[in-house]
Amino acid sequence: MRRYIAFVVAAVSIHVSDAQPQMPGTTTPPSVVTTGVGEATAIPDRATIYVAVQTRSTGLSAASSDNARRVRAVMDTLRALGLTGNDVETASYNVSPEMAYPTGQPQAPRVVAYTVLNSLLVKLRRIEDVGRVIDAVLSKGANEISSLQFSSSKADSVRSIALAAAVADAKAQADAIARAAGGSLGALIELSTAAPIRPIAFMQPLAARSAMATPIAPGEQTINATVTGRWVFVPGR
Repeated sequence: MRRYIAFVVAAVSIHVSDAQPQMPGTTTPPSVVTTGVGEATAIPDRATIYVAVQTRSTGLSAASSDNARRVRAVMDTLRALGLTGNDVETASYNVSPEMAYPTGQPQAPRVVAYTVLNSLLVKLRRIEDVGRVIDAVLSKGANEISSLQFSSSKADSVRSIALAAAVADAKAQADAIARAAGGSLGALIELSTAAPIRPIAFMQPLAARSAMATPIAPGEQTINATVTGRWVFVPGR
């Protein structure tokens, strides 16, 4: 897996005193505070897809029966492709009446049709299965594919690389500031990090099956980490 690390300077400062209350007769040594940013890349190897079947009919029974038949065919196809029960789950089920509102007449609105939407969340543990799964479910009655999201099973370990890069960046900045101020960097006082931001790749809904195999290009995911550190500033002599 190809990885790279990039550093970005976010913020630096020198604190001469601490805002926390001190004991009488004590002083707080000056400190250097910096914020470093690191990033690393991961190759996605998993995906999740929302597969939906939407049916419409003038009768509720016909709409729901048609929907159930198609969803059953889709689920059978997913099982035939090797997906287990834990890989497929119902995400939502909606029944919506379509109303007609007569204009210029004292008639009450009436139901003219029903729409049934059954959405499945499909979890794929192999990225290479995405294209053939999409083609297979569309051929069996699914008519909406949405929210194709890629992820990496190694995201946590890759984020550790980004965190290490961010810490190194913050420390390098602090050391440079301390030397520029005529002193040196002392002991680490505090270190904190922000929550990671992970990019998500989405695919627009598909209304019909393409005549060609669906191409999928997951690309790379960039995982960022931000770390803020505080070090003691040791004045020069």
